[in-house]
Amino acid sequence: MFVTLLFKSVVSRRGVPVAGLLVALGCATATLQGQTAELPSNPSPNPSSLSNTYYGSVTLHPATDGVLKLSLDEAVSRGLETNLGLKDAETQERTFKGQLIDAAQVFLPSITVSGSTGFHQYDLAAFGFGPGILGKFSGLFPNGLPPGLSFITKADLTTGQINYEQTIFSGPYIDAYKAVRAAEKSAYFGKMSARGEVVQQVASAYLQVIAAQSDVDNAKALMDADKVLLDQAHAKHEAGTVANLDELRARVQYQQQQQTVVAYENKREKEEILLKREIGVAPGQKIELTDPAPYSELASRTPEELKTEAYANRQDYQNLQAQEREGRMALGASRQERLPTLSFKGNYGVTGVTGVGYHGTLSAIGTLSVPIFREGSLRGDNDVAKAQLESVDLQLRDIRGRIDQQVRSAMLDVQAAQKLVQVARSNVDLATQALSDETDRFNAGLDDTLPLVQAQATLQNAQSNLVASLYQFNLAKLALARSAGVIEQQYRSYLGR
Repeated sequence: MFVTLLFKSVVSRRGVPVAGLLVALGCATATLQGQTAELPSNPSPNPSSLSNTYYGSVTLHPATDGVLKLSLDEAVSRGLETNLGLKDAETQERTFKGQLIDAAQVFLPSITVSGSTGFHQYDLAAFGFGPGILGKFSGLFPNGLPPGLSFITKADLTTGQINYEQTIFSGPYIDAYKAVRAAEKSAYFGKMSARGEVVQQVASAYLQVIAAQSDVDNAKALMDADKVLLDQAHAKHEAGTVANLDELRARVQYQQQQQTVVAYENKREKEEILLKREIGVAPGQKIELTDPAPYSELASRTPEELKTEAYANRQDYQNLQAQEREGRMALGASRQERLPTLSFKGNYGVTGVTGVGYHGTLSAIGTLSVPIFREGSLRGDNDVAKAQLESVDLQLRDIRGRIDQQVRSAMLDVQAAQKLVQVARSNVDLATQALSDETDRFNAGLDDTLPLVQAQATLQNAQSNLVASLYQFNLAKLALARSAGVIEQQYRSYLGR
């Protein structure tokens, strides 16, 4: 008899598409043809805890009228406290702990106390004490058998016992206990891996809300600039210094920017709801994120350094190591099924008939059980244990290569995202300068509104790219911390908080 218990956790992450929207208006169509506004498309339906438990949580408090201010640390702390995926992993660990205690009971003494009293009626003839048997003892009765002798007797019987039972040695039970202990350790590492997943999920959702808010702020700033441009174009048209087409272009640009603001605000609100869902905050609760979008460069690390760190800290790697130990114990238990089992049980008590008296009873039994022939069962158990151990060994070899691949890929993502941030910042600076120059030319009457509208669209696109680049850079750093197995302890330093 042996025990094999496995624990796994699979998680995934979402992606959000972005598309553009073409806007044209009446007689300005020919002039504005091809001009687009960068609007977020309707995202795919919000992720559900039905498909991924890490998108769910336990809501601890109802919504209030106040505004809940959340830092990144507070959001992560709430996620670790309420996230449904982590709660499931903690439940698994408690289950294994209970099974470990249950397995230990096999080697502990079992002591019970029992007592009973009852009325009993016996048919002596049914037990072989018929008239023929009693006739053989007639010499003991000179005057013959007592008259009225009945073969039906009645008695009030009372008993009380203390029972003791214990397995002294059993090879299969010993290794089975060790296997359950290894499985409990595996469940612990599974829980720790789930904590890392929660940190990555919550931090990513928090950063996504910050990025969405940055898009809203940039869009509103451009909308305010468009309003100023519209007012100027209207005043110049009224004064007869510019054509009606210039005012029409400015009005189209302003209304288009209003659409952009509405779309970005809708996206931000949805991202806030998803964040609240992951950290156990009521969906109707108003929140305010207090940490801005972080940016910091990472210290240079080699793949070998990160790989060594990952081997020491990755919970999924340690989980498989624990499963390997569990498999070896299970295989040992299957082999030791051929060994004898020694056990002891006994009891002491009193037994008596009411009115007659009581006397003590005692039993002490040692049992040595030796399997003689159970080849089918023994070989089957051994083959199953070998197959399971080989499966874990293959997974363990695979995860070493996977850690190497993940660390190197994450490092490349960080390096590429950092370069994109640098380019995006340079583009924002150039677009800002271009817009400033074009505004001066428009105010001086050297250009009409078309170059100015194009310069504003270029700046908005550059700002959106910068926001997206910062978000991707921070996500890449979180993925690198996760691949090294230190995200829960070091996510702040990786993000530069």
